[in-house]
Amino acid sequence: MIRRETRIINRLGLHARAAAKLVRLANEFHSDICVLRAGQSANAKTIMEVLMLGAALNDKLAVETEGDDEESAADSLIRLIESRFEELE
Repeated sequence: MIRRETRIINRLGLHARAAAKLVRLANEFHSDICVLRAGQSANAKTIMEVLMLGAALNDKLAVETEGDDEESAADSLIRLIESRFEELE
């Protein structure tokens, strides 16, 4: 299992469009992937669970991956989050 931590740096936080990008990316991997915030855990492959985290600007997130492609899954998800979900602000 791999665990990586980061912060939400986009102004709108983990809103619907950003969550959809995260879920779409997570579903490209075979590994089990969880996103954690403030003691809450969400299956990164399920949009409702990701949205229920309610992650806002500057919130700390952890990404946990486990499986045959866990390293690339963790790297890709952290890269997406740290790129502000590829949105212009």
